Amino acid sequence: MNTIIPEGYKSTLSIYDTQKAISLLKRLFIDRLAGELNLYRVSAPLFVQANTGINDDLNGVERPVAFDIANTNKEGQVVQSLAKWKRIALKRYDFFPGKGLYTDMNAIRRDEEMDNLHSVYVDQWDWEKVIEAKDRNLDFLKSQVEKIVGALCDTQMTMQSIYPQLALGGQLNRNVTYITAQELEDMYPGLTPKERENAITKKCGTVFLMGIGGALKGGKPHDGRAPDYDDWDLNGDILFWYEPLGCSLEVSSMGIRVSAESLDRQLKIAGCDNRRELQYHKMLLNNELPLTIGGGIGQSRISMLLLNKVHVGEVQVSIWDEQTTEVCEKAGIMLL
Repeated sequence: MNTIIPEGYKSTLSIYDTQKAISLLKRLFIDRLAGELNLYRVSAPLFVQANTGINDDLNGVERPVAFDIANTNKEGQVVQSLAKWKRIALKRYDFFPGKGLYTDMNAIRRDEEMDNLHSVYVDQWDWEKVIEAKDRNLDFLKSQVEKIVGALCDTQMTMQSIYPQLALGGQLNRNVTYITAQELEDMYPGLTPKERENAITKKCGTVFLMGIGGALKGGKPHDGRAPDYDDWDLNGDILFWYEPLGCSLEVSSMGIRVSAESLDRQLKIAGCDNRRELQYHKMLLNNELPLTIGGGIGQSRISMLLLNKVHVGEVQVSIWDEQTTEVCEKAGIMLL
């Protein structure tokens, strides 16, 4: 556990104004994003059936929350993200290229290490859009990143016009710096992956860090990625420099999804060939699912970023360890 509150920190908004502001910024941002990316809202599951391959494995080590369902002889798993479910939904709902969906995703990640930015409760917008084979390239990926960053910057401008005190946190940089995980390792070989992210984001302001999942020259990947949703050559994280905490703040993990060919390759690399017999993976390997791009955008992360908060517990309700509770109480921070 590692919760640190900057000396002298005081929220610029009261508890009541914080709640109003969270509600407003969420409406503003998602409406803007849906218009930019041509997305339509759909309902999403809180849990999916185990042993289908539909639930996400994230970094491959997280334990999903599971439970038996009476009178069905089936086991449910609380979703960890909806990357795979969304792709199946796009097929079932007969979405065409250029059109996509978004949904409010709520999850429990019980193995998460809690700190200023992490809790066991996850709330994000999950989105996914059908694309054509010609769109499976870095230029198209970057075009979608810029639309997301633009929607976020526009939302910040509106929020600061309504709550002028928020302008004290400064302005987000609309100009995105693109860099691969390998280029970042080459630039800062003596730093850890997180330290590299901090260094490049402090220097550039807004960064899209690409190529996450495969091993780098140093022998390890920059960060873990499951082999069966993002194409490791066509994915990345959107990072902003966050001055109140003096660190980079990841607001989105996204990417062009695996094709049958890249899924076959990544399953071999990851040693996960046993997944080929799962329902979802069979559909993908047989080219029965549409080609897509998608990602998750953290609702609490964006609330922190736009409202100048230093702890995620100021914008969401969760359960905290004793150290977090004590540190925040001492600093006069009310955890929701």
